[in-house]
Amino acid sequence: METFLGLDYPTWWFLVVGGLFSGYAILDGFDFGAGAWHLFFKKEKSRRIALNAIGPVWDGNEVWLVIGGGALFAGFPIMYATFFSALYTPFMLFLVFIIFRAISIEFRSKEEMRWWRRMWDISYSVSSIMLAFLLGVVLGNVLQGIQIGENFEYQGNGLFEFLNPYAIMTGFTTLFLFMVHGAIYLLLKTEGRLYTKLTLLLKKGMILFMVAFGITTMYTLIYIPHLSDDFQNNPILFIFPLLVFLSIANVPRLASKHNFKMAFLFSAITIALMLSLVAIELYPNLLISTLGDEFTIDIYNSASSTKSLQILLKIVAIGAPLVLGYTIFIYRTFRGKVNIDEHSY
Repeated sequence: METFLGLDYPTWWFLVVGGLFSGYAILDGFDFGAGAWHLFFKKEKSRRIALNAIGPVWDGNEVWLVIGGGALFAGFPIMYATFFSALYTPFMLFLVFIIFRAISIEFRSKEEMRWWRRMWDISYSVSSIMLAFLLGVVLGNVLQGIQIGENFEYQGNGLFEFLNPYAIMTGFTTLFLFMVHGAIYLLLKTEGRLYTKLTLLLKKGMILFMVAFGITTMYTLIYIPHLSDDFQNNPILFIFPLLVFLSIANVPRLASKHNFKMAFLFSAITIALMLSLVAIELYPNLLISTLGDEFTIDIYNSASSTKSLQILLKIVAIGAPLVLGYTIFIYRTFRGKVNIDEHSY
């Protein structure tokens, strides 16, 4: 098999897809987290400030999801087909909630009536919560394994089969992680009474995340042992779980000093490291079959041709810096505290 810089092309594309979804989780993660806290803000001005904190960036963050999905389809078409058919229900729910979240942001301030704004506040917050939760549910199912049979076809028969205990635990862990991430982002964008309230909410969010993370980790070690095989075979890889714990511990330490820029950086690093753990636990598999190893989808039996991957990597080499540059430009342009005016949400 042809290689580039010591790695074969399916492995390179595995890293590309993982990087894109990691970028999406970091960027849209704080959007979802900010929305999850929205109903905790009682005053109209506080809710408007929270909305306008993400207003200039939320739609741009979702570009990473579109690119990540496109990269998955282009590089691993068999994986893409089985993945979306097996988890059809959560993905359809995800689309519904992402639509309602978008229109909630845009419609909320179109009318002055209190009931109107309350309705869209609830829609926005519930949608944000469910989006974060569903992302975790999907991840939990991928880690645990899915009923994949001959011809890589999904063999499950339950509409809500995706809501198994491990997926639910992973869903809540993801939700609480994003709520921590979102609270820190809002602290960077707010001041006054809202800032003070967010410092208290952040502490509660950190406790919820640590409890959920601890329970999910113990469950994983006891009931899903195949995820730790690579670490047992390569002890050097234990540096990644260590880095995850150190990064998590650093977030409340920095937050207690009100160094929220660095706390936000380390919450982003935590998300990236946790997804790196997922990649290590899975590689070279993409979807583990619970019906037999011969039905498991990996980066080799689901990849596009080597020529296709070579061309795709060239496109990524050109496009990725452009997307990253655009993202940096937007965040630099809209940095600083939020100010409300007649053009605000």
